[in-house]
Amino acid sequence: MSITIYHNPACGTSRNTLGLIRNSGEEPTIIEYLNTPPDRKTLESLIAAMGIPVRELLRESGTPYAELGLGDPKWSDEELVSFMLEHPILINRPIVVTELGTRLCRPSEEVLALLPNPQQGAFTKEDGAVVINQEGKRV
Repeated sequence: MSITIYHNPACGTSRNTLGLIRNSGEEPTIIEYLNTPPDRKTLESLIAAMGIPVRELLRESGTPYAELGLGDPKWSDEELVSFMLEHPILINRPIVVTELGTRLCRPSEEVLALLPNPQQGAFTKEDGAVVINQEGKRV
């Protein structure tokens, strides 16, 4: 099965999500979206596949969100997508795409519903939270 993760290696949630994917025995296609941002068609397709409002994909913390006034309801979805394309840091992450669906995986455990294979062993998040036990079962 093909798995793609839109990843930011500086983000703990993104790293944990990647770890859970790998713990299922899969090696995903990793797109570091800050270096290789999606084009408009791809970003709009991802949003549609997730079935979420465009605003739900906007990241506020550590971005120019406030500076650009993106909390103002005057911005259309098309305009918000344009801002994300101009400033990819505004795209919340990680986004994971598999044959089972597409999700914004916040928290990282959201990815478990998208993985075709079970977890193959224990997994502990970077913050020390145990997510998967030694038998590969969710805690």
